[in-house]
Amino acid sequence: MAKRIEGTGWGDLAYESLFQALKKFHPKSMAKNPVMLVTWIGSLVTSIAFIINAINGQYSGFELQITLWLWFTVLFANFAEALAEGRGKAQAESLKRARVQLHARKITDGHEERVPASLLKVGDLLVCEAGDTIPADGEIVEGIASIDESAITGESAPVIRESGGDRSAVTGGTRVISDRVVIKVTAEQGKTFLDRIIGLIENASRQKTPNEEALNIVLVALTVILLFAVITLKAFTIYSVRESGPGSIDYANVFVLVSLLVCLIPTTIGALLSAIGIAGMDRLIRKNVIAKSGRAVEAAGDIDVMLIDKTGTITLGNRMAFQFIPAPGFSERDLAQSAQIASLSDETPEGRSIVVLAKERFDLRAESLNPKEAHIIPFSAETRMSGIDITHADDGVDKIRKGAVDAISAFVKIGGGSLPRELKASIDAIAGSGGTPLLVAKNHQVLGVVGLKDVVKGGIKERFMDLRRMGIKTVMITGDNPMTAAAIAAEAGVDDFIAEATPESKLARIRKEQKHGKLIAMTGDGTNDAPALAQADVGIAMNTGTQAAREAGNMVDLDSNPTKVIEIVETGKQMLMTRGSLTTFSIANDIAKYFAILPAIFATLYSSSIAPGPLSRLNVMQLHSAQSAILSAVIFNALIIIALIPLALRGVSYRPISATSLLQRNLLVYGVGGIISPFIGIKLIDWIIVGLRWVG
Repeated sequence: MAKRIEGTGWGDLAYESLFQALKKFHPKSMAKNPVMLVTWIGSLVTSIAFIINAINGQYSGFELQITLWLWFTVLFANFAEALAEGRGKAQAESLKRARVQLHARKITDGHEERVPASLLKVGDLLVCEAGDTIPADGEIVEGIASIDESAITGESAPVIRESGGDRSAVTGGTRVISDRVVIKVTAEQGKTFLDRIIGLIENASRQKTPNEEALNIVLVALTVILLFAVITLKAFTIYSVRESGPGSIDYANVFVLVSLLVCLIPTTIGALLSAIGIAGMDRLIRKNVIAKSGRAVEAAGDIDVMLIDKTGTITLGNRMAFQFIPAPGFSERDLAQSAQIASLSDETPEGRSIVVLAKERFDLRAESLNPKEAHIIPFSAETRMSGIDITHADDGVDKIRKGAVDAISAFVKIGGGSLPRELKASIDAIAGSGGTPLLVAKNHQVLGVVGLKDVVKGGIKERFMDLRRMGIKTVMITGDNPMTAAAIAAEAGVDDFIAEATPESKLARIRKEQKHGKLIAMTGDGTNDAPALAQADVGIAMNTGTQAAREAGNMVDLDSNPTKVIEIVETGKQMLMTRGSLTTFSIANDIAKYFAILPAIFATLYSSSIAPGPLSRLNVMQLHSAQSAILSAVIFNALIIIALIPLALRGVSYRPISATSLLQRNLLVYGVGGIISPFIGIKLIDWIIVGLRWVG
């Protein structure tokens, strides 16, 4: 997806965002942000006051500049939100281009008919062959095919989709590269997966997250308190000017009071809060993950427990043969030859690795067997074994099987054989070391054990250590037996594991953790994962998975990469860190601006013709005048929003640290920075506007 939006220029995006920012001046739009609504009302009040004064012949350049910069403050806040939304909408436009008007080959009463895709209904059966564009979302009910999903994921490599498994779902707009499949429609036109993605990206009225709502309440409370404080300031200044005698000037007019209010209320974080949330979702979209709500992104940053599927996430996913252990009375070569024969029709990575290992060690080749007849026994989930029946020239039949220990044990038992005791120790040793033992049998005799090893991904242990430092507990989910699961869990460094996992055990574990107040994240792609995905606080469904899984999750990974769950958590953490950091900066910023404006306003109180007033000592920044101090603060307040937009959209640098360390970092970097920057910025602006003679 990222590849498709490279053509979106920042100039075009900024221009469109500026136009959208102007549209957001509508009162209905401003009402969604209470802090900026107060600023908008203040700007309106000063505009009316300026017009009245100008009509009465009391034109003031100072008042005009205050009014303009207050409007600029509102504009910059709207621009930040519009820019964040604009990046997402640019991606939505690229997805819209993936939608084309298609026709479908619909099966009706056993016959094909060509119909417009817009007329398809849920439950219709379609035929798609090589070169066809899939006209609707659905599930393959017959056949297997190679599918080009680059229109959705941006990845050029084709993927395999087949019936009867967890990789049966197909998306409208993707293209069949090879073979023929029959697809059952699962979504109506206008409600397809692609339509939902576009709707999610375009959704400008993003629902606020719980933490964002809570922060908004705090910001509104601060705004109300400061509003009352500023209102009472007028009465206080009238009294102070009257009592201080000649020489004192009442600067508490409507322009100064509105400026003071806007500079002291949390306008910085109020302006950027929405942009931070939208940018968090945008960062996930750029990683080809669609979050169905901002709540899901935020929850990803708050999770306590992560349930992670072993295969493809913790391990490489392809178990590889690494040893042959023959039973008493048989050689390793005999075992390797039979294992290779039983694996010739096995197209799984495990089966191919057995063929390769036998060839490498003993130079065994199947074509040298010359059987009279060979009957392939394919692998099935029910029998949990595969093999071959070989009929020789003398009409003798060899039944060779390879499969799970209990399945092969049952197979040889039927013929009167049994599992040799000597192999039990080898089986336990392989399982105990994190491997998977497979038995190979010929007729009623067990020939030996093939050891498969599931390789843990490099660097995954360090990733889990980072999560642990963030206070996140990791739980590995696997269908392996407890001994194998324990060994892999120890090697990978996870905190816990669920062996021989079933849909019920996954769901029970999630509910158990949630009863203790924990937030849970998990990944899944199968229909059997749907209950757990729906129960988890962050359910990440693979795009290659079934429709049920994609509907149940609140996120969809278009790349179907299970390891991305870690990146999703980091993105959620980054969004929360960004919000916390900018909130800290904003509040510290407002405190510093207090020392710029108030001393300048009251500097002339209790002054005389020969000595300044005692309150002038509070003007620690030595600003030129009350007017220059007020105007400088208002200008700085507007410009700091623009300066922080890149940080709000990009996010603060992510670091896997604890909440305590994060708080200390925020206080040191953004707290101290928020206090210092106004003193420097306002002083520089004061020099500039005095030099330009914008104020007297």
